Amino acid sequence: MGLFRNAIVIRIAQAIPVVVGVVVISFILTRALPGDPAVYFAGPAADDKSIAEVRANLGLDKPLPQQFFIYVGELLQGDLGKSVSSGQPVLSDLANRLPASLELTLTALLISCGIAIPLGVLAATRPGSLVDHACRLLVTAGVSLPTFFTGIVLIYVFYYLTGLAPSPLGRLDFMYIEPDHVTGFYLIDAAIAGDWETWLAALKQLILPASTLALFTMAPIARMTRAAMLSALSSDFIRTARAAGLSGRKVLFTYAFRNALLPVITTLGMVFSFTLGANVLVEKVFAWPGIGSYAVEALVVSDYAAVQGFVLAMAMLFVVLNLVIDIAYTLIDPRIGFNAK
Repeated sequence: MGLFRNAIVIRIAQAIPVVVGVVVISFILTRALPGDPAVYFAGPAADDKSIAEVRANLGLDKPLPQQFFIYVGELLQGDLGKSVSSGQPVLSDLANRLPASLELTLTALLISCGIAIPLGVLAATRPGSLVDHACRLLVTAGVSLPTFFTGIVLIYVFYYLTGLAPSPLGRLDFMYIEPDHVTGFYLIDAAIAGDWETWLAALKQLILPASTLALFTMAPIARMTRAAMLSALSSDFIRTARAAGLSGRKVLFTYAFRNALLPVITTLGMVFSFTLGANVLVEKVFAWPGIGSYAVEALVVSDYAAVQGFVLAMAMLFVVLNLVIDIAYTLIDPRIGFNAK
């Protein structure tokens, strides 16, 4: 247990240079964005004096090194700055929007894994069969179809034509009141409050955007599951297990699938990281108030504090995710451990 704890501390220490690099690079890149936020927020009718006053209020009149040290000093105090577009602290904006993106992304991954992993396993055990061709078709369609197109088609079919889905306008229909904030996940918060009517309404709002993302994330998961299972099933230890008279189910799930899980988990981590930061198109199509749309809106108006806060939050999430993947590796196959990677 002590070695395990030390390994986690070492992993966190190794992530510190990454976080420092993200802070420096995000600061430099935001200052390199075209446009002047002072001009934007001063308004089209503002004169040079008004623009200068806005620039001074934003702290943009100081030299870049001084701006950087001021930003780092505030960062060390837990202050990510104030978003000039929303008028709220960036930390508060991220805390309000991050649960929405996480709930959407995690639900999409649950749907995706529930379909893609069994399909990949079946395709690997029946190469050349109808299931294998269906898996390849799913992979091709998932990679080829843009998420915004898939989302629009689902809205047209299930909302406009059939009326089975609610209006794609956010996390909850206007007829319902948001559940008391506990985790920020509407499904969890509504369940904690015992408000199952609101829980069902939140689930209905979540189904279409989550399905849109799931169709996109199924492709890499199904492809990796199929490839990993094919590799595992052709290994010597599988042939030895079969020669020893073990049942096909035991060979498949106890030996082959467990060994195939490692690359699948790596793919899941990459897909989760990419989807969380790149689901802005889905958020825009479904008016979902997540951090992806927040970051794009901040970029458009050169809201430096909001953009830097978003990049830093994503970097911290990636660090935590990599640590979780390391722990999952060790739990699945203790021979790997932390030091073997």
